[in-house]
Amino acid sequence: MENTGFLLAAFSIVWAVVFGYILLMVNRQRKLRIEIASLKATLKEKGIE
Repeated sequence: MENTGFLLAAFSIVWAVVFGYILLMVNRQRKLRIEIASLKATLKEKGIE
């Protein structure tokens, strides 16, 4: 198979994109959790639970 190098390169690129997307989603989730905690604290301070 003479195109094995191209296949490996494509496979690597796809996995890098998937891994990058997962990291992006984890980062967004972390920011949302922080924002939710902040909003809960604000509501608690105002007595609106």
